[in-house]
Amino acid sequence: MHDLIIVGGGPAGVAAGIYAARKKIKTLLVTDHFGGQSLISADVQNWIGIKSISGYDLGKMMEEHLKAQEGIEIAEGDLVTKISPTLPAEASAKAGSPIGPISPISPIGFRVETKNGKALETKTILMVAGSRRRKLSVPGEDKFIGKGVVYCSTCDAPLFQDKVTAVIGGGNAGFEAVIDLLPYAKKIYLLERSERLKGDPLTQEKIKSNPKVEVILNAKTTEIFGAPPAGGFVTGLKYMDLRSRYIELKVDGVFVEIGELPNSDVVKDLVQLNKAGEIIVDHKTQKTSQEGIWAAGDVCDVLYKQNNISMGDAVKAVLNIYEYLNKSLPAQAGN
Repeated sequence: MHDLIIVGGGPAGVAAGIYAARKKIKTLLVTDHFGGQSLISADVQNWIGIKSISGYDLGKMMEEHLKAQEGIEIAEGDLVTKISPTLPAEASAKAGSPIGPISPISPIGFRVETKNGKALETKTILMVAGSRRRKLSVPGEDKFIGKGVVYCSTCDAPLFQDKVTAVIGGGNAGFEAVIDLLPYAKKIYLLERSERLKGDPLTQEKIKSNPKVEVILNAKTTEIFGAPPAGGFVTGLKYMDLRSRYIELKVDGVFVEIGELPNSDVVKDLVQLNKAGEIIVDHKTQKTSQEGIWAAGDVCDVLYKQNNISMGDAVKAVLNIYEYLNKSLPAQAGN
């Protein structure tokens, strides 16, 4: 039996694995690949300590750092498909936790099954499976990912200095993307497929009053296109308006901001989720509502979805798991 199984190999998973190895926790990390969503970023400029690095290189750097640790087992190219607690089915829940009901009976452990047919046992689990961006699912989107199609304005807005950009999505995520782009882009189209914007009214007024921004309502994006050959970059998009007319916009970048889907399915029957499907955690410890399961990163209800934050929260979780496994008193502040 493992002491800990880490589910996910993005920044949170790697940080957790490194700290678990340093704490000599008997750990297995299961991931289909390393790097998480950062892999699609052409140029990451907000990774602390490195001025600029491609998402691919960042993923390789994290992978190498993790594999340099002694004592950690890694199941790469695999996915967790099912998690079952080794608790009696009749175990009752107890209310009173700030994150929902927690079982009053400590689990003996968990059975973890994977896509490659492995059946594993562990005392604790850390869910760091991240999330996946909702896609437009239109022609050209996948072709131009990292070549003008982007999903993280905080990460990639500085790459569009003096460029014309389009933000798809009229909710708060779209508004944040516009605000991130304002210091850089010379023109920003905000496209919303419904007849009104859905985000915060105050932010909405701020955006509408900026001469750089043009809001287009009733605009259903139908295609993203670019310059030949295959290695070219985005040059524009097409959308259909209320009258079913197809209109082209010449843009250098398309920011897709229509939401995320957390990769929480394997624990949806074990832990408390919010309406968005994110795992609800105690943000002091990263504990979930299920005894023995912790979560960190984009899979949980963290306010800001950022790599640096995900890593810190994952470290926090591992330190709390270490205390849990050793039945020790909580560490004093500053230690």
